[in-house]
Amino acid sequence: MVMNIPDTPALRAFSVNDLRLELACALYQHGRLGKVAASELAEVDLFSFQQALYERGIPAADETSLDQDIAALDRLFAK
Repeated sequence: MVMNIPDTPALRAFSVNDLRLELACALYQHGRLGKVAASELAEVDLFSFQQALYERGIPAADETSLDQDIAALDRLFAK
């Protein structure tokens, strides 16, 4: 996919990587992409993406995903 971004003064301060990361964070925040897909879009590793979310005040997990993680751990460690 190719995206053309206008060469405007307001955008000149941002690198392509900056814009890619901001787009990925916004799409994740709005529930359009998961963490893995968003980190791939941003072309950063998952830990760097999670750090970017933290820096922007975007929760890296919501209540539903935490409940799913707890349920999965309960199944894994059930006696």
